[in-house]
Amino acid sequence: MAKCSGITQAGRACKGIPIGGSQWCFAHHPDHEAARRRHGQRGGKRGGRGRPQAGLVDVKHRLHDLVEDVLEGAVDRSDAAVAGQLLNTYIRATSVELKAKEQLELIERLEALEEAEEARRGRFGQLR
Repeated sequence: MAKCSGITQAGRACKGIPIGGSQWCFAHHPDHEAARRRHGQRGGKRGGRGRPQAGLVDVKHRLHDLVEDVLEGAVDRSDAAVAGQLLNTYIRATSVELKAKEQLELIERLEALEEAEEARRGRFGQLR
């Protein structure tokens, strides 16, 4: 089986499998440089589903403290109920924002795939 002609950052020969009848794997193919750069820009920034946990941890702590204060009688139940509703609204807004970001990312990925497919068809059309 053929091996990629690329050289790894460690200076060793790449063990990847060449794609599309070329001599390079995806990681070394010059035609895929823009896609690799685009994917690399997101590296480490997204973490899971857009890192929604970071903001929600604070909300969970606030809700816990609110429950404790109500049980101790330090906060009126009606005030706590309103605060709980507002925190729930915050959670819902975070969820909607996350879904919107995911939709935009899916659209970008789909457009990139469509462009790649058009380019592939264009190359095969030129061979005939």
